[in-house]
Amino acid sequence: MQLSLNKPICFFDLETTGINISKDRVVEISILKVFPDGKEETYTKLVNPTIPIPAEVTKVHGISDADVVDAPTFKDIAKEVHNLIKDSDLGGFNSNRFDIPLLAEEMLRAEVDFDMKNRVSVDVQTIFHKMEQRTLSAAYKFYCDKNLDDAHSAEADTKATYEVLKAQLGKYDELENDTKFLAEFSSRRKFADFAGFLIYNKEGEECFSFGKHKNKRVVDVMEKEPGYFGWLLNADFPLYTKKVLTSIKLRQFNNKLG
Repeated sequence: MQLSLNKPICFFDLETTGINISKDRVVEISILKVFPDGKEETYTKLVNPTIPIPAEVTKVHGISDADVVDAPTFKDIAKEVHNLIKDSDLGGFNSNRFDIPLLAEEMLRAEVDFDMKNRVSVDVQTIFHKMEQRTLSAAYKFYCDKNLDDAHSAEADTKATYEVLKAQLGKYDELENDTKFLAEFSSRRKFADFAGFLIYNKEGEECFSFGKHKNKRVVDVMEKEPGYFGWLLNADFPLYTKKVLTSIKLRQFNNKLG
């Protein structure tokens, strides 16, 4: 099976110092560029993150501080990475939620502009999750190792759902045994930025997803509390989030002029 392409697509993966999009750094990048005619081009580089690689992270990907001490920084290679991907769509595994947001941060730190306006992204993990069975019966078997013999019986389904949740809490340390946390964790909303600090309401307007202005429209907050915008730009938020906020601010300014 060969991909049907009208432009190149770059599949890529990042090994990093951790999973914090705004603070962690790339330690290795690998890109497989596939052209419409089927030709492939590979690019792989170790990267000096300029910050220590935690020992527990080294255990995951096998890259230590010693391995990258003489490697180029991301700023050193940012332009060549940009030149490789600038005409391409992007692809990866969990790339929409992690690799693309972190790549955007590294690019912007290196003063190389990055956005997704003229390209699409293919997240293979999302396809996997949508195509493979994600039914209650499958979850009951996976988490509880039991067969849901009376599937689609309301009573059996509700009991199985309760057991699955308890099993998930026992399996994943990062889950808090708190209904408010679980409600927020299990919700899915469309983000205006990569990191999820800005979401869309039902009208497609950007809103804050956190803090004292949670669920309020960004334009309303900027209008009533101008200093909040300055605080956001100086606070420890991802660069791409700040870029989106700035574009909203400029759009608001231009609308007033109009």
